[in-house]
Amino acid sequence: MAARIEHLVTAGQFTLDGGTWDVDNNVWIIGDDTEAVVIDAAHDADAIVKAVGDRRLVAVICTHAHNDHIDAAPELADRTGATIWLHPDDLPLWKQTHPDRAPGGELADGQAVVVAGVELTVLHTPGHAPGAVCLYAPALNALFSGDTLFAGGPGATGRSYSHFPTIVDSIRDRLLGLPGDTVVYTGHGDTTTVGAEAPHLQEWIDRGF
Repeated sequence: MAARIEHLVTAGQFTLDGGTWDVDNNVWIIGDDTEAVVIDAAHDADAIVKAVGDRRLVAVICTHAHNDHIDAAPELADRTGATIWLHPDDLPLWKQTHPDRAPGGELADGQAVVVAGVELTVLHTPGHAPGAVCLYAPALNALFSGDTLFAGGPGATGRSYSHFPTIVDSIRDRLLGLPGDTVVYTGHGDTTTVGAEAPHLQEWIDRGF
């Protein structure tokens, strides 16, 4: 059975810098009938466990450590035996949500995570958060962008640990050179493609967000 991409939307809250907002998050599951990885264990461990089913969960990969992307990660790991993977530059954010629980593994730029015969390559793309990463799977024609790139532009950079010029550099240098038909599976909202977003880079720079 070939690897496939599955999608859940979970609802919860995002909290940072003293504010709290209601959010819907995309949870992506990549795998086949025997094993899978979860990208961004958001809000609802029960729903994610149900979607994974009886497959072996290889990893829980965090694109970054804002609470709405990691709040269900420890419970999911405990219930499945999977390791939580996070880029170490996001540990200060992780500790705001899980001060007494460390991730089990560290993501690094260029690292490969293999599931169901498909290689997911880690691309370090700071800006929305210092340790933000995207996962590129050319065999699936897929980029899992977390909150780095959305349909319509970069992720937000108006809060702590974020920086607009840095996210622009990450998107320009790491993402927009990928094949134009690459589907971008985002952390919130609709999918897009690299080719749909690339022509708008200068517009984003001019508007400043």
